[in-house]
Amino acid sequence: MRVALWRSDFVGVPPALVWRDWLLEPASLTRRCQRYCTEFRVRVLTQGRQAGHCDESRPGRQRVREVLLECDGQAVIFAHSVLSTARGGPLGRWFARLGQRSLGSLLFSHPGFQRGAIELTRLDSRQALHGRVERALGQSLPTLWARRSRHAYGQDSVLVTEVFLPTIQQLSDSRAAR
Repeated sequence: MRVALWRSDFVGVPPALVWRDWLLEPASLTRRCQRYCTEFRVRVLTQGRQAGHCDESRPGRQRVREVLLECDGQAVIFAHSVLSTARGGPLGRWFARLGQRSLGSLLFSHPGFQRGAIELTRLDSRQALHGRVERALGQSLPTLWARRSRHAYGQDSVLVTEVFLPTIQQLSDSRAAR
């Protein structure tokens, strides 16, 4: 497997990419999705301890959560979050109690979080994360755009990676049609 090359300078993001503003969105993608659809849902795929990808975590098993953000029954974003927490830190407790709520509902509503830089990449079949998305959806996918950023709360932090599915185009098209 090849490691993704993450960039914070946004070089290579085509200006004509119809949903480019989604990729560069500085606020919560959950809130943005909710503006574009009548029924928003978080489908939890997995949450528990597992090995993080080599470019995102320290060695060993980490708390990982993977979800699909769905608008009107259509998966539009695959989110992969890796928690790095001090022993007994509050973020670990909050993370464990999220249930069907989005992590963004916590990160963007609690004033104590500090967001790091947004990094972008394109994922193809050579990256493990691309394979995880394909398995979650049960289908083969083209190259996908993804972004990630670290959200810190005291000694705790969570690295949130959001992979934009081809269906995100439909949300952009539906908004343009309004």
